[in-house]
Amino acid sequence: MVDAAYDAVVVGGGHHGTIIACYLARAGMSVAVLEKHPDLGGSAISEEGPAPGYRQNPCAHFTRFYSHPAYEDFNLRDEGLVYTFPDQNEGFLFEDGTSLIGYSAFRVVDPETGRTEFAQDNVDKTYDQIKQFSTRDADAYLDLLDKYQRYWKKAFHSQRFTPPPGWGEPDQLEALLDVPESGLEPVHQFMTVRQVAYDFFESPELRTLFMRATPTSSGLFADDVMGLQVLVHIMGLALSFEPASIAVGGTQSITDALVSAGRKLGVSYFTGREVDQVNVENGKATGVRLSDGSEIAASLVVSDLGVPQTMLRLLRNQPIGQKMAHRVRNIHYDRSQILWGNVAVHELPEYTAEAQNPGLGLLPRLYWGPKDPDYYASKYQHEIFLLGFPQRLHLLTAPDSIWDETRAKPGTHTILVEDFSAPARLFSPREWGRIKTEFVDLMLEQWQALAPNMTRDNLIADRIYSPYDVQASHPDMIEGGWSEGTMFASQLGRFRPFPEISGYRTPVDGMYICSSNLHSAGGIGRGSSLNCYQIIAQDLGLT
Repeated sequence: MVDAAYDAVVVGGGHHGTIIACYLARAGMSVAVLEKHPDLGGSAISEEGPAPGYRQNPCAHFTRFYSHPAYEDFNLRDEGLVYTFPDQNEGFLFEDGTSLIGYSAFRVVDPETGRTEFAQDNVDKTYDQIKQFSTRDADAYLDLLDKYQRYWKKAFHSQRFTPPPGWGEPDQLEALLDVPESGLEPVHQFMTVRQVAYDFFESPELRTLFMRATPTSSGLFADDVMGLQVLVHIMGLALSFEPASIAVGGTQSITDALVSAGRKLGVSYFTGREVDQVNVENGKATGVRLSDGSEIAASLVVSDLGVPQTMLRLLRNQPIGQKMAHRVRNIHYDRSQILWGNVAVHELPEYTAEAQNPGLGLLPRLYWGPKDPDYYASKYQHEIFLLGFPQRLHLLTAPDSIWDETRAKPGTHTILVEDFSAPARLFSPREWGRIKTEFVDLMLEQWQALAPNMTRDNLIADRIYSPYDVQASHPDMIEGGWSEGTMFASQLGRFRPFPEISGYRTPVDGMYICSSNLHSAGGIGRGSSLNCYQIIAQDLGLT
């Protein structure tokens, strides 16, 4: 017996599920979103921590959702999603006390829309910061910024929010390989992260910055082949082409705004309701069965779950083929694992290097660690897999409470910290507990060498998540990696996570998949759900 009926059912209320629900409802469909957990949002959530009175993001932290088409399509600022935009952006403080500050080449001039304008003064400052290490690299910065403005930015945005073409048809970034002036060459498709860093830059400072910035937004290590999508993305971040952005109230604000917009469009949200399987008749999806035995009829089913859950659980009674089942089990997940969380402090770090480079402590994304690209390229990952984290940290710190007072108690601050870690399976639950404690101890020891006030007395509380913790709470983040599948070249674009399912369609007619396991990959604000909707609209004749 059918207990309810909708035009469309979205399985999973993660951020892609909440995005596509809005688009389906706007197309005139009745839509139900079914989420197993008591809260919507998946990784787009915030919680109290690391102590009462503080707020932190347990999963996704760095978001630029104001640049996602949904931000304008559903007036998400009016729904409460507000960003602030620091002028400083991304940089590195090295063990020897030298440092680099990046300033946003495109400054936000309209916070309501996120509209930017080219900021020559910021470009000049970033150029001077790089020139202290290498005139060649400073000139490369200007050249890359020019190519980014003329070619890369538009192509990257279009590539992110467009379904990938089939084999033989170049996507928007691949098309630039036929434009010599773009600066992208065919060989760049096959270079490792290390090769790209060494190809574009000569100084150890820029090479280290580029290689360390890469895993923060892609999860890739030095010997991974990054592909054009990641190359263009990381270059824009590492060199501060695009502005820094901080969501007021934390990442939860994205989910709250999307759900608010969805309710106005008539979307029905149900939490604590786990979908057990998709009902199929004559090869076509007809709805879903929940774990409590109830059934919901629908002519369209969209899964916001990862490919393994979708194909091997929701469609477990359907013949998906031996090759496809094998490839589902062969998706690579051994990247993007992190030791990550927040520390609450009485005082912000007082970096000794501020005397030579004022403003260092105001960087929204400050990396610190050794000026040693060879260590990063050869020993960093080795120590991570062997010991759980590198013994010479390359820590990312983000003192968001400077710009968002909702994150901390008055007169104190909270700082996000991140360094990379091993796949969850490599250590036992007990070992992961030990690793988190040792990580905090080493972090404070090495932090004090750069900012003497970062002592135990300055620390109010810390809450660090391990890959084991992530996998336990997010079953699609296999091995505890945030990217839902390694984002190297063979699992991006038309190959993500493997060619037979990269077009968002499943083997069952009327059933689609929109999660980060698909193009355009992991992270908040990527295009998987919008791209999936475009395929659905094409198949069903929707606007």
